[in-house]
Amino acid sequence: MKPKPDQWVLDGRKFLTDFEVKRLKRHCRKLRDLVIINLALLAGLRVKEIAYLKCGDISLETEPASLTVPPEAGKGGKTRLVRFNGELKLVIRQYLKEKRLSGEATGRDDPLFKSPAKGGGVSRRTVQRVFERMAKKAGITGHCFHHLRHTYASHLYKASNYNLRLVQKQLGHASIKTTQVYADVFDEDLTKALGKLYI
Repeated sequence: MKPKPDQWVLDGRKFLTDFEVKRLKRHCRKLRDLVIINLALLAGLRVKEIAYLKCGDISLETEPASLTVPPEAGKGGKTRLVRFNGELKLVIRQYLKEKRLSGEATGRDDPLFKSPAKGGGVSRRTVQRVFERMAKKAGITGHCFHHLRHTYASHLYKASNYNLRLVQKQLGHASIKTTQVYADVFDEDLTKALGKLYI
């Protein structure tokens, strides 16, 4: 199958604004939903990667905290270590405590997000529906779950002082060319930089 012409063309329509991010989080009434949204917004995980996570894949005792994306979940069949801290670390800690208090298993091989219907882990569609439900409540239109990953990548790119290699590692891109699309988005930053030349 040939890739779509705009498959790796990013523009403002594929990123959530800061206002939309805040509204989305505010409408997450359940801690589980907030963790799912934050795994995409604060760690850049794909839908499948979130659905496959097990409790043992999370390490909160390291500094920074980290999670391991298993090879069967990530692209290319490779294990990936993703580091995170701050808000995501806090909500995951609270979520795991909530699971234990409710009597839900949190062993190494237990799913981070359990499906009440199946007993095992949730499906990718369940993860997508969390975003769709929260976005509807927040009045956010024109976005899909994967746009949360794009939003994370763009913010990380700027926060890392435009370090493409760091973004590539966190996202698990096999090629730096894939990550390069995030650099191409920031025409506004380029315009500002050009305006400062020789001044």
